[in-house]
Amino acid sequence: MRLSLAFAIVAAVAVLGGCGRDDAAPATMLDADPISVRVDRVAGDFGAPLLALSPPDDPRLFVVERPGRVWRVDGGRRDLYLDLSDEISEGGERGLLGLAFHPEFAVNGRLFVDYTDPEGNTRVDEIRARPGAERLDPAGRRLVLRVDQPEANHNGGHLLFGPDGYLYVGLGDGGGGGDPNDNGQDPRTPLGAILRIDVDARKAGEPYAIPDDNPFSDGRDGAPEVFVYGLRNPWRFNVDAATGDLWIGDVGQDEREEVSVLRAGEVAGANLGWPLREGTRRNRDGDDSDTVPPVVEYGHDTGCSVTGGLVSRGGGLPALNGRYIFGDYCTGRIFAVSAADPSGGAVELLPDSGEPLSELRSFGTDSAGRLYAVAGDGLFRVSGTERASGPLPPGEG
Repeated sequence: MRLSLAFAIVAAVAVLGGCGRDDAAPATMLDADPISVRVDRVAGDFGAPLLALSPPDDPRLFVVERPGRVWRVDGGRRDLYLDLSDEISEGGERGLLGLAFHPEFAVNGRLFVDYTDPEGNTRVDEIRARPGAERLDPAGRRLVLRVDQPEANHNGGHLLFGPDGYLYVGLGDGGGGGDPNDNGQDPRTPLGAILRIDVDARKAGEPYAIPDDNPFSDGRDGAPEVFVYGLRNPWRFNVDAATGDLWIGDVGQDEREEVSVLRAGEVAGANLGWPLREGTRRNRDGDDSDTVPPVVEYGHDTGCSVTGGLVSRGGGLPALNGRYIFGDYCTGRIFAVSAADPSGGAVELLPDSGEPLSELRSFGTDSAGRLYAVAGDGLFRVSGTERASGPLPPGEG
């Protein structure tokens, strides 16, 4: 095989049934034959592209650039859809970091963006598109959420609508090495957390409402918006539409990169452990008995910055159906693990070119479920899966 895959797969545990041990160790190590995939460049020459997605039931595909632009991509052609470059601070981990289309976008034209404003603070805005509009005017955008950022890094920025219709907002721990502001273990701050808000309702003059089943909805023990906490810098998370499970890629510090899964019905209030733990490694003294360990972790001999992905469901990729796809930003390597049983091991997806993608920033799908990777200056279609050697396991052909 091309490279040795040395992944630590940690057995899934129930939420609030954490590691709680200084000697917590990976359950298994796996070195498996890769799956060969075809990787085709769909479009290129973007400026630091971060995201590719489509509105619900809409054939259009959009690419988000960190400097503040969103492009509509159609075959080899691209057209500017939204330009926020004059409204943001950009560079490093700042910029236009997230976009989500409302589930009823075809009817209401509502979309949401996450970016760092000129002062470097996180801002989530709503923008309304006129039916059939080929380009959006950002002048009428509405502020939904603003969060002060103490440092320039760890801004998170990912947005998505869950199957429940609520908007999920990812935020890092506020930056600096080792969480110097102690935000990760403090559910009273929105930093180091995934927030969950109802943008279809407003209460007490606020631009959104708090879902009643948020774990701190009464505001007594945590910020009402906080849904999951204990994160360092969640770089892409996704909800599996088939199961409702929440998958999170959390970028590590010095030693470990991690992927966590929170099963449907066991998500609210989950504590993923940062900065008490970096993956399964103890990072700081403290009571970690209620923390949830990752289901996948790997060391910096394999990569250096996890890029969270999604569970593949259809899209012409039978060998990947029911697998969670993720990768590493620095090496460009792509991996897959069974969504139903991550303890079974991870396998590498080997591009037919034999070369990894550079600066792998995210994965996305179009409305038909086709899988894309965003890397370097380009948008890439992933297709044509087969084992590089040996037959497919039963039920994966």
